[in-house]
Amino acid sequence: MKRGGGGEREPAAALRVDRARVLESLRVSRETLERLDLYADLILKWQKSINLIAPSTLPSLWTRHILDSAQIAELGGGQKCWVDIGSGAGFPGLVIALLAEDRGERSEVHLIESDRRKASFLREAARIARASVVIHAERAESALPSLSGRATAVSARALAPLAELLGLAEPLLTTGATGFFPKGQALESEIERASTLFEFEAELVPSRTDESGRIAVIRNLRRRPAPLSRREGIRR
Repeated sequence: MKRGGGGEREPAAALRVDRARVLESLRVSRETLERLDLYADLILKWQKSINLIAPSTLPSLWTRHILDSAQIAELGGGQKCWVDIGSGAGFPGLVIALLAEDRGERSEVHLIESDRRKASFLREAARIARASVVIHAERAESALPSLSGRATAVSARALAPLAELLGLAEPLLTTGATGFFPKGQALESEIERASTLFEFEAELVPSRTDESGRIAVIRNLRRRPAPLSRREGIRR
């Protein structure tokens, strides 16, 4: 029995160590830290009934999810209107909103999540953490057109390959928004595939939380013209 009890305590101990390590580099006010703690506690509570994050990442919640989101927030600091697609547990969107407020920035943050249960979690998380966000409980294809021309930044974390992300975020990326997409080892091949469909500028920023990861910062997206043989109305 003692052995089992010790096993149950190990994840909690690892989580405390992970939190302390992250806070050494994440400089936020005491109020923002309290809000992040409330948010983290809510994730652990809801995780028991909804798979918000991969169970294997729970002991490293602060590094794998909060700090990973914070680096995106820092990279895209000062944005006026941020749209986060497939927000899930709120990463990176809700963290972006909290850190923008911590810096005194007036940023409009939209979280798009089609899963109704996860959207319910986001509403509760926003309430508990006092985060100023707009939650869209609908598919991105339905939500994004109304934000076209308004959004200055768009993010999506662990959602889809880059080519699919660019197609999904096209209404925003072609009207002035910059994309912030964290990616892993397959980024080069994803860029190669995306380049067959789109023209864009890509800046690759090394990740602070994953040695093999980078954040693809996408600007000036334009869809490539379809080959003549695929265009409608072409007569042979």
